[in-house]
Amino acid sequence: MNKAAGLTLDIKSTFMLLLLAAVWGGSFFFGEVALSEVPPLTITLHRVVWAVPILALIVVLNGIAIPKSPSVWGAYLVMGALNNAIPFSLIFWGQTQIASGLASILNGTTAMFAAVVAGFLLIDEPLTARKIIGAALGIAGVAFIMGPSALTDFNPSNLAQLAILGATLSYAFAGVWGKTALAGQTPLMNALGMLVGSSLLMIPIVLVFDGPPNLELSASVWGALLGMAALSTALAYVLYFAILVRAGTANLLLVTLLIPPFAIGLGVVFLGEKMGPEAWIGFAIIALGFAVTDGRLFSIFSKDPIA
Repeated sequence: MNKAAGLTLDIKSTFMLLLLAAVWGGSFFFGEVALSEVPPLTITLHRVVWAVPILALIVVLNGIAIPKSPSVWGAYLVMGALNNAIPFSLIFWGQTQIASGLASILNGTTAMFAAVVAGFLLIDEPLTARKIIGAALGIAGVAFIMGPSALTDFNPSNLAQLAILGATLSYAFAGVWGKTALAGQTPLMNALGMLVGSSLLMIPIVLVFDGPPNLELSASVWGALLGMAALSTALAYVLYFAILVRAGTANLLLVTLLIPPFAIGLGVVFLGEKMGPEAWIGFAIIALGFAVTDGRLFSIFSKDPIA
């Protein structure tokens, strides 16, 4: 049975979880708005670099010590690549070809793939039948969304969907790296450190591929970029760790299922996006995969659920 260390979702934790889903779901909406004037790599740079001073202020106000070890900052550089620079860039590029709502649905496979990657690489998180079944359902959901043409016709839309899946795998490896290389550091410091690391990585990449960022942007695009940095990144990390302490990992992972409805809703209302029936059916299959991976689905039917 999947336990959350005795922690449950009270009213405050539930509200925080919904808020986290909203701000993370909002990142897909903000990205869609920003893409009208800013290329994907530069959007990633804006997202991480403007979040740094916000989280730095939070770290200082909480009296959290800044690590001085070069090895720790080297680990932050790797974490910044795996958890920010690579997945953000892949997702924003993917959104140049597919709707923000669909991108958020594909991003919902993160929890299942993370469980499988951890099962292969971490001794204390063995690969179980539940994780394998959950991942298989996640893949089935993705396959249903992409359709049989994905096997014969690698058009930009299909490549974009694969890019989103690449982002989820990067998140999965980031989770393993964080647990093995940064377990001894304060969570909020880890968030700040990886944002500093990803900013340092993205600055030269953007200069080479996109050139110096254009700062003469419309108000709506600046609003999207700053909203992405302040809300979908800085605030999201604060909420993430607060929920983790109050409600535990198992309950926190429920955010995976809550993000797509917020992203889809924003896309429908403000961007005129429409989700086809295959996207909704695929999301339902992915949600089932999450439920299997999470384990609580089995606890309803059996006192001795599948491992």
